[in-house]
Amino acid sequence: MEKRRYSSQLTSKVTALLLLLSFCFHPIVVQCQESNIKMTRHLSSETPPSRSPQFHTGLKRILLSIGLGVLTGLTGAVLCACVVRFFVRYMNRTPILKGPVTFSPNIAPKTLQSALASENQLLGSSSNGKYYRKVLDNDLTVAVKRLEPFENGSPERQSKAVKRRIQQELERLASLRHRNLMSLRAYVRESDRFSLVYDYVPTGSLEDAMNRVRDNQLQLGWEVRLRIAVGVVKGLRYLHFECVPQILHYNLKPTNVMLDAEFEPRLADSGLAKLMPNLDRTTSGYSAPECFQNCRYTEKSDIFSFGMILGVLLTGRDPTDPFFGEAASGGSLGHWLRHLQHAGEAREALDKSILGEEGEEDEMLMAVRIAVVCLSDLPADRPSSDELVLMLSQLHSF
Repeated sequence: MEKRRYSSQLTSKVTALLLLLSFCFHPIVVQCQESNIKMTRHLSSETPPSRSPQFHTGLKRILLSIGLGVLTGLTGAVLCACVVRFFVRYMNRTPILKGPVTFSPNIAPKTLQSALASENQLLGSSSNGKYYRKVLDNDLTVAVKRLEPFENGSPERQSKAVKRRIQQELERLASLRHRNLMSLRAYVRESDRFSLVYDYVPTGSLEDAMNRVRDNQLQLGWEVRLRIAVGVVKGLRYLHFECVPQILHYNLKPTNVMLDAEFEPRLADSGLAKLMPNLDRTTSGYSAPECFQNCRYTEKSDIFSFGMILGVLLTGRDPTDPFFGEAASGGSLGHWLRHLQHAGEAREALDKSILGEEGEEDEMLMAVRIAVVCLSDLPADRPSSDELVLMLSQLHSF
């Protein structure tokens, strides 16, 4: 309804502008026509027996008047077209919306606004922002991530063009729909920050689950871990191959992999690091080496981060474990896995809590090989997310 009203208002404004320009050029055309009529009458009243110099002069005046009229009309038409085009582009420019912007019928703007003003229940925090749990008036529980994309004193904080760009990108991210993605349900723009609203996932993140596994508070078998890995790479395939233009995650790590009640993974923060450049995206132990070397990020950089997640699922180890700082481990989880794989000792890397049937062990050893390929130093040597879905989905056939 608002789009129709906006379109009708734009049409009426453009029509009014054309009428105004036609009134401006009307006196000039009328004046030219009157002068042509007078000249014609004057020439018709004189019927010289021969073509006198006065006849040639009058003819030149007529042609000059016609030429000036045509030139004036063309100039006016071009000017009118330019003004109308500028006016239409100005009216079609994306307005900067104020207040809550919702993409779900279950979230009312006023309800969301009042919930954001209430007391916060902190779910977690990182250098990229803080997550809060909010309960709306309709008893819907949501997770709110608060981001501050602008540094203090940055001129971008007052730039309407930057705010408009962020708004357009958030609307694009809100249009993403996939089983393995966290969908953006709403956002609120404030003076110096954005509040992003997502579905609340009570199970928490993959990082939370693996910490409970290390503390012997949770058992995650190989079948569940493989399902998590397949879900993560399916989410990446959607971003890399089904989104136009392509979307890169930029910040893939266990804290950004949320798990639902059935341990189905859902990727969070997809594309936010590109949207807000001051977010931390290269200090993570899950980042590809090219991010540190030349700050170049491609879809293969996402694949490296996935290889790290797959390595965590297989070994149960945290990449920041002091063990990987020792020379014997090669300095990182990836180098350690590669060393054991080449030495034929990949079984030593597996999490002892998931070792069981021989068939599952063969699948895990094959998954180690896949993780090592994903963790290649050269991006060109890493498989695509499309290839990884096929490779992991066929593990049961080995």
